[in-house]
Amino acid sequence: MTGPAHRSVTVRVPAKVNCELRVGPRRRDGFHDLSTVFMAVGLHDEVTVSRAAHWRVEVTGLYAHLVPTDEANLALRAAKLLARHTRAARPASLIRIDKDIPVAGGMAGGSADAAATLLACDHLWGLRLDRSVLAEIAAQVGSDVPFALAGGIAVGSGRGDRLAPVLARGSFHWVFAVSDVGLSTPEVYAECDRLRGSDRIPTPEPGTAMMAALRSGDAEALAEVLHNDLQEPAFSLRPELRTVLDAGLEFGALGGIVSGSGPTVAFLTRSTEHALDLCVALTASGVASEVKRAKGPVHGAQVVAGPSRD
Repeated sequence: MTGPAHRSVTVRVPAKVNCELRVGPRRRDGFHDLSTVFMAVGLHDEVTVSRAAHWRVEVTGLYAHLVPTDEANLALRAAKLLARHTRAARPASLIRIDKDIPVAGGMAGGSADAAATLLACDHLWGLRLDRSVLAEIAAQVGSDVPFALAGGIAVGSGRGDRLAPVLARGSFHWVFAVSDVGLSTPEVYAECDRLRGSDRIPTPEPGTAMMAALRSGDAEALAEVLHNDLQEPAFSLRPELRTVLDAGLEFGALGGIVSGSGPTVAFLTRSTEHALDLCVALTASGVASEVKRAKGPVHGAQVVAGPSRD
């Protein structure tokens, strides 16, 4: 199960935005059943895995100081899980992460790095596993990791790790208002449970209007059906996020939504020019200290340097 030796492999991997996130009741295991529509967007991290005598993680980039380099790092956990699963020979590796996806921002940056590491190690160690096998291992690392491998647009069910591709037309232009303080995903889910109290929560299902909007490729139609059950809990924990959302809409965004568990607020725009105008308005007003723009959907994790580009 081994192939030729290579010194390093680099994988490029995208962030995600949840166009729709419906959260079911809390399960006995503490998780929630989800129905979510993921879209991969053109904000990327690059992960390079090299052969080394010992396991090590190094992080560069804008958000490097926010990323753990010990056992809490999802990329390191993913690599070690893959090594155990495949009994890879001499698996110890140096994992270098060049970070451009916001950390703890609801855009699955840590999950993206884990997915990239799985793919990079698969190539570096000469395993050449089927993508479906990698996806199964990815799901054991975290709920969002399988989607980072797949990219595009997909409906996630279960904990979000069971994926079904969605056919969509065209590209969508996004602006992301990035917060300088992250939000804890477990805390947001706990707040969601608290706000719901004893309300009976239905089993989550993808909205038909969402599927129709994606098939049409109409950004205005998509903007009208953006939905996130975690948005109000995020507002409850961080009230200033509501101000950011309201400001973006006042400045002309077609629609806006808290991405995942937040605190990044995502806005849909008509075009590249419209996105640029919104970025200027958000920063000039002081509402958002940092903004990013990107198009989606884009491909999932891909090898960009190393033994193979398949």
